[in-house]
Amino acid sequence: MNAGIIGLGTYYPEQVLTNEDLEKRLDTSDEWIRTMTGIEERRIARPDEETSDMAVKAAREAIKDAGISPEQIGLILVATVTPDQPFPSVSTMLQEQLGAVNAAAMDISAACAGFMYGLVTAKQFVESDTYSHVLVVGVEKLSKITDWEDRNTAILFGDGAGAAVVSKVSEGRGILSFELGAAGSGGKHLYQEGPHLKMNGREVFKFAVRQMGESAASVIEKAGLNKEDIDMLIPHQANIRIMDASRERLGLPVEKMSKTIHKFGNTSSASIPLSLNEEVINGKIKDDDVIVMVGFGGGLTWGAIALKWGK
Repeated sequence: MNAGIIGLGTYYPEQVLTNEDLEKRLDTSDEWIRTMTGIEERRIARPDEETSDMAVKAAREAIKDAGISPEQIGLILVATVTPDQPFPSVSTMLQEQLGAVNAAAMDISAACAGFMYGLVTAKQFVESDTYSHVLVVGVEKLSKITDWEDRNTAILFGDGAGAAVVSKVSEGRGILSFELGAAGSGGKHLYQEGPHLKMNGREVFKFAVRQMGESAASVIEKAGLNKEDIDMLIPHQANIRIMDASRERLGLPVEKMSKTIHKFGNTSSASIPLSLNEEVINGKIKDDDVIVMVGFGGGLTWGAIALKWGK
């Protein structure tokens, strides 16, 4: 039996930062931001709202959705590049606050590809019968490392959390194939220096357009599927032009691509679980639908998964 997702949960802060708000502090415009990125607004955590606080709320929702208790979780994996502090890890803080007393816990640092790395790691532990249930959380408080004077990056990022419980699912469902990768030589294009995130947008764009398309096509082939079999593409919500390039590479119509970037901006490791949950709630993802999730991030890292939905 394959490992799959049996529960989902999300959390995003109440505060909305619109493009119009950014117009007041930066040399930019709502029209330019929409055209270049697809973003209309993003959520920003309160100063006293930490990464772990957001993670706990998403995790509780996912555990409830899965119909299990925190004590049944064997491992907690938190994908984040914005932990509360270097240590203790967000995952161990989560373990305590959830009451998941039987769980091992560790954080994963793969930037925007972190949730993909987390799901693939969870798959190994579940399918080897090491743990019955693994909690995977993608969470970021990017507002605390964003340079709000830099219009190239300040317009892009938002805060939020998405969580999934990974367990064995019925035959034919679950994770069908995956691909993980890294190109350390490109780390200089997207990194944190001092307190702030820095990005060479042109180079990251070129890398993302190529890698997202290649990785998505790769997992479809590995799963023995055709592009026509794909019911929903869930790309990392980084930039609408990158997302559309991936969709066009697969020959998918617009309605088969999840788009939440207009509401949340780029939430890094949280963006794919946020989008996945939105599509499930909206009824656009149903049992036995084939989903391709694909992301890329600082490192540079990337990951893709083909999954048949359902418990």
